[in-house]
Amino acid sequence: MKTSVALNQENLNIMPPNVKTPSYDRDKVKTSIVHIGVGNFHRSHEAYYTNELMERYGILDYGICGIGLLDYDRKIYNILKDQDGLYTLITKELDGSLSANIIGSIVEYIFAPENQIAVIEKMTNPDIKIISLTITEGGYNLNEATGEFDFSNPVIIEDMKNPMSPKTVFGYLAQAMKLRMQRGIGGCTIQSCDNIQGNGNVAKKSLLNYVEKAEPELISWIEENVSFPNAMVDRITPVTVASDIEKLQEEFLIDDQWPVVCEPFIQWVIEDKFANGRPEWEKVGAQFTDNVVPFENMKLRLLNAGHTVLGMLGALHGYKTIDEAARDQDFSTFLRAFMDQEATPTLGNLGDINLEQYKMSLIERFQNIYIKDLVARICLESSAKIPIFLLTTVKAQLQADKHIERAAFIVAAWCKYNDGVDENNNTYPIEDAMSNELIRMAALSHQTPIRFLEIEPIFGDLVNNKTFVDAFLSSLEMLRSKKVKDCVKEMNEKLA
Repeated sequence: MKTSVALNQENLNIMPPNVKTPSYDRDKVKTSIVHIGVGNFHRSHEAYYTNELMERYGILDYGICGIGLLDYDRKIYNILKDQDGLYTLITKELDGSLSANIIGSIVEYIFAPENQIAVIEKMTNPDIKIISLTITEGGYNLNEATGEFDFSNPVIIEDMKNPMSPKTVFGYLAQAMKLRMQRGIGGCTIQSCDNIQGNGNVAKKSLLNYVEKAEPELISWIEENVSFPNAMVDRITPVTVASDIEKLQEEFLIDDQWPVVCEPFIQWVIEDKFANGRPEWEKVGAQFTDNVVPFENMKLRLLNAGHTVLGMLGALHGYKTIDEAARDQDFSTFLRAFMDQEATPTLGNLGDINLEQYKMSLIERFQNIYIKDLVARICLESSAKIPIFLLTTVKAQLQADKHIERAAFIVAAWCKYNDGVDENNNTYPIEDAMSNELIRMAALSHQTPIRFLEIEPIFGDLVNNKTFVDAFLSSLEMLRSKKVKDCVKEMNEKLA
């Protein structure tokens, strides 16, 4: 029996022939990108595109230095250090076949809690052209209701008191931009890769809000020298599980401590607004445009909202993976009707995008039985996701006096989800920055159902909209008296 090979630079030349390995000289790669938040998505997306540019075209000017800001990042830091920055990207096709591609574009990594100054200096280095981010929807520290930066956050308060020992992304960025200004180095691009509408605008707003109080003399310099392109990112990338690691060892003889699993579909639409040069990612499939908004709306309100629909329904029913929920005929019928009747009317003119084909492809992607995206992952941090993925559609539909019943039903399902128990009496944790408030208001809603909508940072003034409130209350009453599948069947028949 053949033994697996530990993944590191030295062993690249003895990898099995069915494994794609970097053919470029990684020692010649110049680091020009700092990336904050090296999780699975970054490794299946930006790092993949960058690797492809190196591999296919020999363009070695845009290597990546990963930054781990949080104590939680210690594990990935240690693994990437052991593996010389290398990891395996496992693509799971719809027919179940696998491909293994070793990615070499991450050539440096700094663990911020151990070396804060090194992180600041790296961001300040003149070679760095782009600082990219995957810090999750909640990482931008904006109040969902007011849209304003949350200066009450204890770590933000601490960063303002101790600017050279930051803990947050904004503390690091402020100090790096300050040094770039003082040293006459020039600006750079701060590029959000998070699932947020207008993610570049959001990154700019958060940073400028922070800087306005922390380093006010920086405001005009940032506005003149730093760009924040908006972008739409898309690739389903589930949590890596033990069976993925075992499968990689069995089929490809690679011993990788933290490989990444993804679907074959990938998309990246980027506003072409870079302050100091950029990689030619368009050579490997990225699309540059003057207006990202139509692509963002399509993705956030169909794919991300679709994930939320299946996640909430699946969680209540007791499904563990998204493909199970998507292959449930009642749930997929509900989802397609939500896409057609509630989300699509809000999208406006999409030019030559074939929307019908896109929606059909989404259902197929959700139903991929080999991806096994966890319902629990989709339901994580829903307080940051639902206002962006679902409530934007609700507000647009209310303004146009059009259907919101299915979206209101999913909000009611979310309320019930926060009871922390599915229909089979299996409990699950509510993993959310607002978990205490969500659990409390969901509990109060058993006596006074409208209480859940009074979470102002999430719902704003929707609690005052009679159409939405009525739809929510009737859905919650139904969900608390019947099984979720029976409720969904009833909704499908009623709204057909």
